[in-house]
Amino acid sequence: MADDGKAEKPKTAKEWKAVTKPGYHADGGGLYLSIVGKSRTWQFRYKRNGKGHWMGLGPDTLVSLAEARDAAIDARRLLRAGTDPIEHKREVAKAKAAESEPARTFEVVATEYIAAHKAEWRNDKHALQWTATLKTYAYGVFGKTPVDRITVDDVLDCLTPIWESKPETASRVRGRVENVLDYAKSRGWRAGENPARWKGHLDHILPPRAKIARVVHHAALPWADMPAAMDKLSISGGTSALCLRFLVLTAARSGEARGARWSEIDLDNVLRVKEGNRERLVPCPVWIIPGERMKAGQDHRVPLSAAAVAILKTMKPLKTADNGLVFPGGKKSQPLSDVAVSKALAAVADGVTVHGMRSTFRDWCAESTNYAREVAEAALAHSNPDKTEAAYQRSDLLEKRARLMGEWAKHCASPASERGKVTVIGRRA
Repeated sequence: MADDGKAEKPKTAKEWKAVTKPGYHADGGGLYLSIVGKSRTWQFRYKRNGKGHWMGLGPDTLVSLAEARDAAIDARRLLRAGTDPIEHKREVAKAKAAESEPARTFEVVATEYIAAHKAEWRNDKHALQWTATLKTYAYGVFGKTPVDRITVDDVLDCLTPIWESKPETASRVRGRVENVLDYAKSRGWRAGENPARWKGHLDHILPPRAKIARVVHHAALPWADMPAAMDKLSISGGTSALCLRFLVLTAARSGEARGARWSEIDLDNVLRVKEGNRERLVPCPVWIIPGERMKAGQDHRVPLSAAAVAILKTMKPLKTADNGLVFPGGKKSQPLSDVAVSKALAAVADGVTVHGMRSTFRDWCAESTNYAREVAEAALAHSNPDKTEAAYQRSDLLEKRARLMGEWAKHCASPASERGKVTVIGRRA
């Protein structure tokens, strides 16, 4: 227990060393020497809001009598100023700890954010795109700035140069900066409003993207010209040309076709087709693209026409065990590059894009067939934006799509006399 806190005469340092009795021994002004066993510490006792408190000042082996008395004087000054000495001590310690820590710059926090969210993204490419985008447009502006000091002006310095010239990229950069700063706030590394927030914030400063962005469609080949292009590709015979023909016949995206593997191909697949009360088995080779390689993140079955199967058989002699790629590129274990396929297309149809081949297929479906819209959309692996409708549509319409892709292959191989002729084919289904 402490004594009454009154010392008849201040002791010298030597006299305090001679005190060994356990308990609290007053030096005056709220300063005490606490002795518990072999532990000897200086303590400051004070009252705040009617409640008593003890604040440790350190052991007498490290804190001299003079230092303890000075600390007690400082504590009394804080009390007179209305500050709790213990809270003040904690804040000082926290500030010192923050000074000793490496600066949490935007670049450091962004790198940590990407690492923390990498697992939930579809593939490594997404993480690389995040890093590349921020490195190109944000790091040079405020990458080295502590994350708690980034302001609206910093964000505008980053976005303004590209907001009108590259609206889609600028919007993506803004969203990624906003996410990083939200992450920093959730970790307690910054406070206040997010300077990259759009709604109710930047939307009052920058013009909406919809008003400045031009809709740029991928240049597509007219569907009536597809047979001529396929003719020229068949003459080429190279791997790039074969991959492009396979892409056209399956209405696949470039990355999906170039990354196709033999393990995804099932040439022995059959369909059970109902004809009245009877059921018969119909051959239907399929290419099953795994979800991790699909834009929608779900497995996609692609029915293969006889023409598509013929291309696979042409590629079969090049099959290797090390990577299983259907269309291997020039580098070992690597698929064809997007550039290689684009060059093959440029050689037969200048001014159009590989992705535009999907638009060509979709235009043909709409203008030259009578298939229902959802069949064509399923062939393109487009997600149904109507969530209610999508919930009831459980089938991937493979049987109907198999007929559709067979008719598309027939159009792509149609003779010159039939090209450009609009003939409605396929029943409404």
